[in-house]
Amino acid sequence: MGKCMNNYYTATANYHAPWPQLEESIACDVCIIGGGFTGLSSALFLTEAGYDVVLLEAEGIGFGASGRNGGQLVNSWSRDVDIIQQRYGSDVANMFGSMMFEGGDIIRDRIDRYAIACDYRPGGIFAALNSRQMRQLYAQQTRWTRFGNPDLTLLDASAMQREVASKHYVGGLLDKRGGHLHPLNLALGEAEAIRRHGGRIYEHSAALHLVYGSPNLIKTARGDVKAHYVIFAGNAYLPPQLEPRLGNKSMPCGSHIVVSEPLSTDTALSLLPNNYCVEDCNYLLDYFRLTADNRLLYGGGVTYGAQDPNDIDARLQPKLLKTFPQLRDIAFNYRWSGNFLLTLSRMPQFGQLEKNVYYMQGDSGHGVTGTHLAGKLIAEMLRGRAERFNAFANLPHLPFPGGRRFKVPLMAIGAAWYTLRDRLGI
Repeated sequence: MGKCMNNYYTATANYHAPWPQLEESIACDVCIIGGGFTGLSSALFLTEAGYDVVLLEAEGIGFGASGRNGGQLVNSWSRDVDIIQQRYGSDVANMFGSMMFEGGDIIRDRIDRYAIACDYRPGGIFAALNSRQMRQLYAQQTRWTRFGNPDLTLLDASAMQREVASKHYVGGLLDKRGGHLHPLNLALGEAEAIRRHGGRIYEHSAALHLVYGSPNLIKTARGDVKAHYVIFAGNAYLPPQLEPRLGNKSMPCGSHIVVSEPLSTDTALSLLPNNYCVEDCNYLLDYFRLTADNRLLYGGGVTYGAQDPNDIDARLQPKLLKTFPQLRDIAFNYRWSGNFLLTLSRMPQFGQLEKNVYYMQGDSGHGVTGTHLAGKLIAEMLRGRAERFNAFANLPHLPFPGGRRFKVPLMAIGAAWYTLRDRLGI
């Protein structure tokens, strides 16, 4: 399911009082399964609204993708509103367009309201590697401006080189409403806010069996929870046997990150003078940023089917050196992999399994902002305002071609085709 390995985020996590393991029978209004951003955002919105919430996490808070990702706040979804409009029509696209910057706003509000120390820095760049990608960024600026984001600046090749010390790119798009942060510390800070509002969090308390009913019963190794509502928020780390219906139309995929030794202040400033984060526009994209202590964090290298590479350095170092050849002597202090959950449409999957049993999953690599919006929408829905939740729930949840047996090799073939397109610039 992906290995934590030598993780920079866990090594630099803020201190927090521990959460207990569930060892008794308890009852609540809402039981949330999963202690990543989807579960934490849902729990925080619901506890703020006065619900009695229990959150069950099989490992530790932020153990999965929420505590291992690149730390970038990227607006919209893995498929932007132009693709949404082509597939589902203008009304659906307008609904999604009205929500596409809300996840980042929620995160900034959480940081400010609860004084979460997570090294937030504003500004993210989409980097174009060829003229086709640059044309797409022109169109993206027009779309995003239309839907309410005026904080966008197109960068030509020379402007791009002033922001990123690399000759690898032909231009870019700077989004001042994007940014980057320490994701595990954000998760830990949100968990503390849930505790402050009376929510109960249990770590090392995996949900092992569910009996649906009134109330629903969630059993763990040493306890159980009776809950009026259940929300599945495990994403790529939800055991498929717990609720098989959630695994048939999604696939865990591995992504990999290296973090360098500390760089001198001069070197760090020379690479990214304004401390923006960067992701390229390839189908299988690479991304990078500086950490608060001036290390270079570089990620990418998607593996379909969630298989860990034997040597993350060998996978990522050539990519890093192609971007920054001046760092040929760089050493890595940390490297790790983790899984995110991919859907065939690249759109999140929301829905209802049974009466009062809901799920949200499949952010397809755009989870930092999307999961925070998801928590707001499930809270709206439980309070009787279902329109925005249903905008996601009404999207078709497409099965992978070939079923469970063939979806990994078929996705790998598709990825190879898109990688070829990226290289040829078509």
